[in-house]
Amino acid sequence: MAEFIQALDPSKLLLAESVLSFATTPFTAPLYNFPLFLFGVYAQENQEANDSLKLFSGFTAVSVLFDIIWMSNNTQHWFIRTFTVIIMLLKFPTALACLALLRQRGAQFSGLGSFRAHDAAGATVWSMPGGFASNGDRDGYQTVDEPPLSTSPRPHVPPSAPAPTTQPNAPGAYQSV
Repeated sequence: MAEFIQALDPSKLLLAESVLSFATTPFTAPLYNFPLFLFGVYAQENQEANDSLKLFSGFTAVSVLFDIIWMSNNTQHWFIRTFTVIIMLLKFPTALACLALLRQRGAQFSGLGSFRAHDAAGATVWSMPGGFASNGDRDGYQTVDEPPLSTSPRPHVPPSAPAPTTQPNAPGAYQSV
């Protein structure tokens, strides 16, 4: 089975599905198929768009359920329904071929949502303030286990007492305690 999937050409499958879905657009047919396959053509052609290809594969697999719902709620001419069924059946090998292409490109497939035990997989866009970065780059902050950054002691200065405020004694006025 794996050899069959490896032998599939995602670009030819996407081209066939794009042409079929474009041919059905003037008729009563699912309108989401044509933009979906155009997105698939983009994601398949762009070598750096591994995330887009993953997204397309997921959308394609989920859209089979939408096709079934759409066909049960709408009536079509038998000729257009044949095209719709062919498109729906071609979605499975297309999604599998795109996932195989991702594997060839070196993409990693990790669990649901790409979360591991304590690490969010992917590039870090920002770091926590106060030196809580998980990648070791503390930006001048120190952890509890590290030796002090400077050896000169800082004198302890107690906080000053707040200045007393006077409140009017008018009836109904708010007073602070």
